[in-house]
Amino acid sequence: MIKIIAIGKIKETYLVNMIEDYLKRINKYHKLEIIEIVDNNIKDEGTKIVSKIEKNGFNIALDIKGDKYTSNSFAQLIDKTLMHQGNINFIVGGSNGLSKEILELVDMRISFSDLTFPHGMFRAILLEQIYRSFKILNNESYHK
Repeated sequence: MIKIIAIGKIKETYLVNMIEDYLKRINKYHKLEIIEIVDNNIKDEGTKIVSKIEKNGFNIALDIKGDKYTSNSFAQLIDKTLMHQGNINFIVGGSNGLSKEILELVDMRISFSDLTFPHGMFRAILLEQIYRSFKILNNESYHK
């Protein structure tokens, strides 16, 4: 199982539609669930995130200071992690980032860019990269 644990609700219709489209595409390959946590202060958000993390999951924080991956290396990370751990939790913070508690709890941090993205757009980008990973892993063509 792959979980995306994210702060905030997506309000923009075009982003909701894009996210739903990628969810359908990904679920043909692997079960994925998005858990939204209400925006609050960073400490409360951290407590709620911890309550949603499965004990046996591999926890990845999306953090601007994290390691960067290519699409191919990201696909390999997903493949190896699902084989060895079975579950991946991608944790996406709110506008204040992630609490120190969460950053110390995670198994790794990944950065998609040094740029800052709106949360809804980033969630769509994350889903697109997960979908792209499954296309790569299954040797299926996908636009570049």
